[in-house]
Formats: sequence, structure tokens, C-alpha cells
Amino acid sequence: MKKLLLVIFLLSFCFANAQEGFEKDIDAIEAKLIEWRRDFHENPELSNREFKTAEKIAKHLKSLGLEVQTGVAHTGVVGILKGDLPGKVIALRADIDALPVTERTDIPFKSKVRTTFNDVETGVMHACGHDTHISILLGVATIFSKHKDKIRGTIKFIFQPAEEGAPKGEEGGAEMMVKEGVLKNPDVDAIFGLHISAGQDVGTINYKPGGIMAASQSFEITVNGKQSHGSRPWTSIDPIMASVKIIDGLQTIISRESELTKEGAVITIGKFTSGVRSNIIPEKATLVGTIRTLDYDMQAFINKRMKEMVPAIAKAYRAEATIKIEKGYPITYNDPTLTAQMLPSLQKAAGNSNVNEIRAITGAEDFSFFQKEIPGLYFFLGGKPVGKEATSHHTPDFYIDESGMKLGVKAFIQLSLDYLNN
Repeated sequence: MKKLLLVIFLLSFCFANAQEGFEKDIDAIEAKLIEWRRDFHENPELSNREFKTAEKIAKHLKSLGLEVQTGVAHTGVVGILKGDLPGKVIALRADIDALPVTERTDIPFKSKVRTTFNDVETGVMHACGHDTHISILLGVATIFSKHKDKIRGTIKFIFQPAEEGAPKGEEGGAEMMVKEGVLKNPDVDAIFGLHISAGQDVGTINYKPGGIMAASQSFEITVNGKQSHGSRPWTSIDPIMASVKIIDGLQTIISRESELTKEGAVITIGKFTSGVRSNIIPEKATLVGTIRTLDYDMQAFINKRMKEMVPAIAKAYRAEATIKIEKGYPITYNDPTLTAQMLPSLQKAAGNSNVNEIRAITGAEDFSFFQKEIPGLYFFLGGKPVGKEATSHHTPDFYIDESGMKLGVKAFIQLSLDYLNN
């Protein structure tokens, strides 16, 4: 027994020293995190077009001596680091794509990139913080590459393209990476991911066991009527009027038919297209929207009712309508056992008082495709300057406090060491 206690003491002492070594590395790399982030922010690329971003990532991972795979799901990069000791395999993931948003912030490294997206000229911006995710994961890879002797097992660094969705007619993102075997050879036991949040105080971590983010589906409704002169509406079948009633009717699925005490749900119309001028009642209208659900039974019910309701409402106004609902992203589901196991790691990284359990949110994440295959834990990292007003993701004014990235590195390192050494 005395010998066993001595061994445990020595192992604990060595592990404590290792942690101190990592702390020094984390402090030392912060300036590099900011440098990387500003470069990626100034040079953003859209989904499935992250060519230069991927090139920079791959170049750095190769310089660290990692085994590097490129061209995964078009532009994805995977780095594999094998520790000196045998053990399990984990994956750490960062998304790398930007958005078709024209930046409005007053920062010296703001994006000036322009492109054409869906036939509209627009700016390109890291308006969701993926530039910070890339930098955090590069920082973790850099630090771990210096401490392979302290790693029991293997770490896969997954830099994933097209989280915001592949361009129309293309595959991409986490789903395509899974199809191409990113979780195989070697087989991954668990995966960890984070998302920086502009609405959450820097220095904090938010998590939730079970469903933390919603399933997301896109849908398109086509309403066909009969064109006429705007002065003679009685000779038309007005697709705009029928569309308005469809929009109104869809909301009753949420407000009157969905069991909202069970889970939240949302139906939103984000685009309504019809007509060419003021005095022509058009022949056709198109509605495009999104469905967000946190329960698969509720999702099935809402899909069913939408398919029933849309043509029925159109028919009541003598029009015809069809609806197409895409499969979309699954629920981002944190494995409860893994979450409970790793909660102390998050608390060690941020401090107990800075780790908060939250309710589910209706945003969506294709990290969920990884979690459908293996246990995963996804959490939110604070990026809002303390005492300042939050900005919204996916907007021209999106802003992140760069000091929050350091905790992201610390959390990933703590999770990795604790899981692999358990």
C-alpha cells in the first residue's frame, strides 16, 4: 500500500509540473494567437473557398512535425499528433469559413475583401468568430507539439470548412468530413469543440448537457397564381396574398400546435420574392425560411404540419403551392456522460464561478454531425469585453475581445490532458 501511495504521489507531482509547463506556454503564445487571428480576419474566405486559409493552417501544422492531411471535404485540414505514450484518440475541431457580410467595425485589420454571393456584390467577413477558433486550435497544436512526452494517446486537430453551409449544389462541412472518414484511422473516441460568443463576458465558459443548439432546416415554398394588371385584381390569382396568409398560418404551428413547454421551436421566413413592378400582380412568389427544433419528434410534427398547411392555404386563395424542406443540421447534442466527466476540466481552466450551465439556444451548428457518430462536448467561450455592449453574430458590427482566446487554448488543453490521462 505504501508503494502504491508513493507511485500515486509521484504521478501527481509529475502531472502538476506538466501543468505548470503548459501554463507558461499558454501565456507565451497569446501574442501569436492575436497575430494569427488578425491575419485570418483581414483575409476571410467563404465556405468551400478557404484555399489560402487552409494553406496557412497546413503550413504551420507541418512546421510542428504533425502528420497533415489536406483537401478533406474540399478545403479542410487535419493534423495528427501522436503522443509518446499509448492511449485513446480525441479530436479538437475549429471551423474556418467566413460570411458574406460587409464589415463596419473600426479596427485596423478589418476585412476589405469583396465578392459576389448569390448574384449580389458583398463584403466578406469573419462575422462569427471562426478566425478566433482557427487561432485557438493552432495555439493548442503548437503547445502540444512541444510536449509529446506528456501526451497519452493521439490528438486529431480538425480544421473544418463550410460550417456556415456549402454553396448551393455542393457538399461540404462536417457532414462531408464524416463521410470522408475524418473520425477514422485512427478511430476517434471523443470530440471537443467551442464557439466564441460576442454576447458572453470574456473569461467565462457556458455549457449544457444534452441538446445545446437546435437542429436547423431550410425550406422553400413556391406559390403559383395568375398574373394580371394591378388595377384589375379580380382577374388575377394573387400569389402575394396567398403567401402572406401562408406566412401567417405557419406561425400558428408554433404558437398553437407545438408543445413549447417541452422544447422551443422557431419557424422564420427570411426571404420573400415576387413581382417586378407596382402595377403588375405577378404569377409566382417564393418564400425561403428556416426551422429550428430541439426535439426530433417536434421536428417531425412541424415538418408534417407545414407540408399539410402550405398547399391547403394556397388552395383557399385559388393558388397552388409546393414546399421543399431540407434535411439540415442535427441537434448539437452534448453526451451527458462525457459532459459530466469533463465539467471539472472546464472548471479547472476557467475557475468554478466562471463556468455556467445554460439553456439551449436556437442557433445551429454542424458540429452536430460529429456528435452523431461519437460522444462530443461543445461549449461557448466568452468574447464580450466586460462592461461593454454585446454585438450580434452575423452582423457588420460583430466584435470580439481577443483576450478571450487564451482561455480557449487553456480549456482545450485541460480537456485533452484530463480525458487522455483518465
